[in-house]
Amino acid sequence: MAKFKLTVIMAIFVLMLAACGSSNGASSEPKVTESETSGETEESTEPTTIEVTDAHGTVTVPVNPKNVVALDNRTFETLADWEIELAAVPKAVMLAGSPYVTDENVQDIGNHSEPNFEVLAAADPELVIVGQRFSGYYEDIKKLVPNAAVIDLNVDVSEEASAPGENLVNGFKETTLTLGQIFDKNEEAEQLVAELDQAIEKAKSAYNGTDTIMSVIVSGGDIGFSAPRSGRVWGPLYDIFGWTPALEVDNTTTDHQGDEISVEAIAQSNPDWILVLDRDAPISGETDKVPAQDVIDNSPALKNTTAVSEGKIVYAPTDTYLNESVQTFIELFENIANSLAE
Repeated sequence: MAKFKLTVIMAIFVLMLAACGSSNGASSEPKVTESETSGETEESTEPTTIEVTDAHGTVTVPVNPKNVVALDNRTFETLADWEIELAAVPKAVMLAGSPYVTDENVQDIGNHSEPNFEVLAAADPELVIVGQRFSGYYEDIKKLVPNAAVIDLNVDVSEEASAPGENLVNGFKETTLTLGQIFDKNEEAEQLVAELDQAIEKAKSAYNGTDTIMSVIVSGGDIGFSAPRSGRVWGPLYDIFGWTPALEVDNTTTDHQGDEISVEAIAQSNPDWILVLDRDAPISGETDKVPAQDVIDNSPALKNTTAVSEGKIVYAPTDTYLNESVQTFIELFENIANSLAE
């Protein structure tokens, strides 16, 4: 009987050892979990494409696209702040200090007068962002890269636009939110839109409703007229803030140097405020640069105007001509608000 019990105990012990050996053998094999194969066993809830409405219609755009080419000066600072990698940009019409300009890995398409579209084609982009200076090449670019999503974010603030001020503000908002969707930066985009709204309300509140406004562009030492509604940078702002123009003339344009008008005519309008864009300041290679502030301060015709004699002059951020981003206009609106409130 004792011998039988011993045999049973030994058999159980052998079985236990076998079980342990089997367990150890199984643990030496890699375990495949669901999380490690989620790409195969789970369906992603994140969209891979979105529908974007641009200046021409609806375009299907990949989310977080690769090999992106950006040609719109309104987008460069936003994309740089979000650390979005770009394959190619028009370095000739960008700020010298832009991270895209200084990065040798980012190819140069040149300027809008003589673009090197071979560079664009070679980049084989998934997405091309068109706008501002390059908006006229939209159809050419679509033909050049038929497999890419091409979106035109140009905003119509021309003289013919029914509401240039409203178009500018809505354009900034739509562009920013669209870029946020494309590059998965929705929170950042919404924050920028909120800051824009705040800056606009601040500038509206600072204007007394009666002071007359004169807006000009200084280029090559000359003063050009940036007309209400149509003028470069300043024109749409008359609509946004309800400014009273110091001077209105017929047949104005959106010319980048402003419309030709005599300094004497500007002086005779005797504006309460002068708003100044220095076109030359951000452009590298210009040999005849004269700071806009020097031009205004040293103009004999303007020295007796209310604006100059009382120092009521607002200068746009120095990089504005090449960087008409939402960040630039937020800064500009805040400058205007702070100046008018003094």
